[in-house]
Amino acid sequence: MRTILTALLALAIGLGPANAAEPESRLPGHYYLSGMTEVGSELLLKDSGQFEWALMYGAQDMVARGQWQRQGDIVVLSTAAPEKGKFRLFEEDELSLKKEPKAGSWVAIVGVPRTGPIEGIEVQFVAASGKKASAVSAANGDAIVSMPASERWVRAGLRRAKSNDEWAWFEVPPVRASARIAAFAVINWQAFVPAPFATLRLRVEDGKLAVEENAMGLRGTYSKGGD
Repeated sequence: MRTILTALLALAIGLGPANAAEPESRLPGHYYLSGMTEVGSELLLKDSGQFEWALMYGAQDMVARGQWQRQGDIVVLSTAAPEKGKFRLFEEDELSLKKEPKAGSWVAIVGVPRTGPIEGIEVQFVAASGKKASAVSAANGDAIVSMPASERWVRAGLRRAKSNDEWAWFEVPPVRASARIAAFAVINWQAFVPAPFATLRLRVEDGKLAVEENAMGLRGTYSKGGD
């Protein structure tokens, strides 16, 4: 998962500064945090009202995106609601299977090819007979159900666990059905990286943004690049 987080972090901080804001507001731009030892953090406020935020501390990476709004001398960052999952089947050359499923079980692997697993995806398994079973992908990306040897896997549906999202349905390729293991890629994997905060408040002070008290223990001041 760290590989995924690192990739998303690079995406966030690589966006560069936003275009100039309207004359009455100079808040949009690219900010850097100071005031915390061995912590690196960047914030991009966009003219559109969106933001990108990233933080690195030791082995821990955090990223967030969403909407920002000014309320008097406070800037409020609100993270975006989870997106609906977008999926596809793994290509055969993307698979790297190290073991076969145990007898009497079917396995759906959920992840990002050559990057890492994704947990928290509900998979519905459908047999040719119409028999159904479901499981949620674990930290290793595996969703596993028990099925009699007489059943044949024909379809799989995926969606975010504990959601009312519509199912994304796939016909299971015969070679995968025979092996009782198939893999599904999450296209918009950034949406499944948990946000480190729901809201974060920053106080505007002389063109800088001072971090208000928060559950993460984040502190310090964000200053624009070059300030």
